[in-house]
Amino acid sequence: MKNIVIVALVSIVLGILAFKFPKVDFKADAPGGIQFQKSSWNDILILAKKENKLIFLDIYATWCGPCKKLKTKTFSDKEVGAYYNSNFINVSLDGETGEGLELAKKYKLNSYPTLLFINAEGVVIAETMGFYNSNEFLKLGKSVMK
Repeated sequence: MKNIVIVALVSIVLGILAFKFPKVDFKADAPGGIQFQKSSWNDILILAKKENKLIFLDIYATWCGPCKKLKTKTFSDKEVGAYYNSNFINVSLDGETGEGLELAKKYKLNSYPTLLFINAEGVVIAETMGFYNSNEFLKLGKSVMK
């Protein structure tokens, strides 16, 4: 009986979490929101140098609730998209696979989401973690640009 109650409670909690943090397609960019580059990291560095821009790097995990909220709420905002698309080279990578994993190790990340602002030489200019709403995220981008 005790096991049935535990299984039922775990199922309810998982159901609530699945509803609150639905599946998100991290590869798709919202129209009008931040448009993330799909190039290799080396190509991103070259592009940043060519365009004389900083890189905004979002390193996420697919299971991370705040990462999902950033993707669906903040990164899809039109005002955020307009600002970040004109001022940064935007990159979003899964910190648990491929180049995302390599960069997570290189920059010694220990939580998701981690938001990095990096120059064309690969040096971190600013770093923060966690969820930001659209207004907070705009303020963050503008403060990094100063």
